[in-house]
Amino acid sequence: MPRLGFGVYQNYATKDSVLLALQAGYRHIDTAQAYKNEAHVADAVRESGLPREEVFITTKIISKFHGYEKTVKAVDGSLEKMQLDYIDLFLIHNPHAGPALRLETYRALLHYRTLGKIRSVGVSNYGVHHLEEIREAGLEKPSVNQIELHPYCQQREIVEYCREKGMVVQAYCPVLRGQMEHPVFEELASKYGKDKAQILLRWSLQKGYVPLPKSATPSRIHSNANLYDFELTAEDIAELDALDEGWNPVGAA
Repeated sequence: MPRLGFGVYQNYATKDSVLLALQAGYRHIDTAQAYKNEAHVADAVRESGLPREEVFITTKIISKFHGYEKTVKAVDGSLEKMQLDYIDLFLIHNPHAGPALRLETYRALLHYRTLGKIRSVGVSNYGVHHLEEIREAGLEKPSVNQIELHPYCQQREIVEYCREKGMVVQAYCPVLRGQMEHPVFEELASKYGKDKAQILLRWSLQKGYVPLPKSATPSRIHSNANLYDFELTAEDIAELDALDEGWNPVGAA
């Protein structure tokens, strides 16, 4: 899995944006059934001329399709929409359907992995109790947990659990939905000659996360990928870590 992803939530020019992202060097695209743009993502990958195996594609199953049989239909639907033989990573988008249905969904996704139609199975917006539910059911751990992560929302208990269990942590909203007005961000952007989004994405990478920035702006798509010619110091990281507000958007569902 490439360490930097490109998100397409609420992107109304998905195909063009994904093409630009692939040209800018991204090789990891994150979509979902709920975004209603899976087909546009796949069209862009085909039009890019890149070999399919060079682009890592993630999608997610929404809670209204949870349950074994519904999941089977939903996975087939995503494959059909995208006209793909397989999807690299399929996530349960959220745990809102309740324990029984989300475990059925997880089992169905694991079955599709044995068929070769899914390469990896993971979850999104899962707290520790949701992850423990999978373990207690005797099922293998998810490969990924995708959660909201940025300096204001660090979800440390969930991150620590995932690290202990060997799960990759993906970070959505890594640039704070564009709300980056804080003196620390300004200070570090000035120090490194970078923009604030690049500072936040570099923090995410150095924390070991897989950040998923999204944008439909060509200049931003390029700048968000330009992260590898500088490195934050331990002091910089600590300064950003200190901004955690301790809130947990996962909830107790």
